This record gives sequence, C-alpha cells and structure tokens, in this order.
Amino acid sequence: MSYANSFTKEDLVACGLGKLFEPNSPRLPKDNMLMIDRVLKINADGGEFGKGEIVAELDINPDLWFFDCHFAGDPVMPGCLGLDAMWQLVGFFLGWEGALGKGRALGVGEVKFTGQVLPDAKKVTYKLTIKRKVYRKLVMGIADATMEVDGREIYSAKDLKVGIFTDTTSF
Repeated sequence: MSYANSFTKEDLVACGLGKLFEPNSPRLPKDNMLMIDRVLKINADGGEFGKGEIVAELDINPDLWFFDCHFAGDPVMPGCLGLDAMWQLVGFFLGWEGALGKGRALGVGEVKFTGQVLPDAKKVTYKLTIKRKVYRKLVMGIADATMEVDGREIYSAKDLKVGIFTDTTSF
C-alpha cells in the first residue's frame, strides 16, 4: 500500500508508465485518455461506507482535444470520458492499496447526467466513495461517485466496478 494521500499530475503520468507503485500494478491511461490532473485526497477508511474515498480534479481549458471533435459548432466534453475517469480512479485506488495486475472496467449499476462540461469551464472534481473491496482470487473495487464542474454536480454513478486481472488473454 502506498502511504501517500495525494498525487500530482507527474505522479499520475508515472502510474501510467508503471513507475508509481509496483511495476505490475494497475496503470492509469496515458496522454489524452488520462482524465485526471491530480488526486487531492485518497484514503482507505473514509467515505460514506468507511472503506475508502478519493477526491480528484481535472483542469478544463478550451484546447482540450475532445472539444474540437465533439461536436462541430457545439463543443462539449463527452459523458463517457467523465465516466471513464471514475473507473480510472477506482483502478488507481486498488493499485494504491497494493493490487497487482491489469485494471479493467467491469460495469456500472446506474449513471445519471444532469449537466455538461463546456470549454469555458475551469475545473472538474471527482468524488468517489468505495463501497466494497474484494481481495481474493478476484480482485475488485466497487464505488459510488459524483462529478462536479465548477462546484455543480453534473454526473452521478452508482456501483462502478473495476477488476484487476493477472491474465487478460481470455477477458
């Protein structure tokens, strides 16, 4: 388990390269698919269920790659990228706790979109609370999450599931 309780963009990039935790720990995506700029808080016993929580942020600016292509004349951050960021954070949490293997999103129970991220926004904040951690033959994290833009909640997700696999050839 990592004892750090916050991480910079450089740390998150290192995670994507396999250089933050153990070399075979779950990795974050690299480059444009990394939807997180910093982790402000991560712990193993906080949150609504007492099993851990994460608070992270993404800085928004009009030059982000997705505004150019989604949609022409109507730029908006794709909802799937916010959802993916939440899965990224569940996998990051499992790696932070010491899980080894490759992270894979396994599903989500419920997602609601009640707003949008536009190019003039400043900051997205993700807040996750871990509901369940499984560390057996199956390694899995389940979390509930919200996403805010400039302090206003616009997405919520229940039962985000991420598994960690030592072998993904039959996945």
